[in-house]
Amino acid sequence: MLSIDEDGFHLSATININGTKANVIIDTGASRTVFDKTRIKTYVKTRSKKIKDKLSSGLGTNTMQSSEITIAALYIGKLKIKNYHSVLLDLSHVNNSYKTIGLKPIDGVLGSDILNKHRAIIDYSKKTLILQS
Repeated sequence: MLSIDEDGFHLSATININGTKANVIIDTGASRTVFDKTRIKTYVKTRSKKIKDKLSSGLGTNTMQSSEITIAALYIGKLKIKNYHSVLLDLSHVNNSYKTIGLKPIDGVLGSDILNKHRAIIDYSKKTLILQS
């Protein structure tokens, strides 16, 4: 079970990437879990990012360059995902908006690929996210 916060705009949670806490928003409408291409450097020291040929869409824009990276250990509450293949996007527009309204920056977006695979249950009244192994 993972504790979630509600800032009035998105559900957010603290997860762990390779031993370091990270702030993510939970977005059931996002098809993939993504991380910010700049902020990921805090969590992943490798430079082995693979640039994708196609553009991604979503998060307030319809064209954005994406890259891929493998995260050795992703912890979401008690769930541990090893060697998670993730997409990196420029989330600066989201973080600029968050800064304008006084919210802390996000490191990524927890999307439906993980939420669906691990049969997510979001309990708004208890402010919890439960994921199955």
